[in-house]
Amino acid sequence: MATPAFEEIAETFEFLDEWEDRYRHVIEMGRALEPLDASLKVPATKVEGCASQVWLVPTLEHGRFDFRGDSDAMIVKGLIAVLHALYAGLPLDEVRAVDAPAELRRLGLDEHLSSQRSNGLRAMVERIRATAEKAEA
Repeated sequence: MATPAFEEIAETFEFLDEWEDRYRHVIEMGRALEPLDASLKVPATKVEGCASQVWLVPTLEHGRFDFRGDSDAMIVKGLIAVLHALYAGLPLDEVRAVDAPAELRRLGLDEHLSSQRSNGLRAMVERIRATAEKAEA
């Protein structure tokens, strides 16, 4: 159950043969994200468990989940963009139904990220899921 935006990323990854090209694509996706204003980079939005500094700011509009994010590391900012493609615009109940590890495996991220980056990615997914659960309650 992936969004069209995530499917587009998956298709691009299938087209790119080398992991270095995929890595560059993720970084470019991160560069395309609008940076968060410094006023939003506060302890409440910071994601713990990431080696880099990561902030996620969720929004809920018309029952649909979205978020903005930022990081001080370019690859992590790209991972935020990947997660945004996976979750943005979904109804709250569908956010929790996303099998993020399976979807991210389709991209091969589990094979090519360091353990620290993988842990940070898991922490971001957990934050997104917890935020959706809290908003549903």
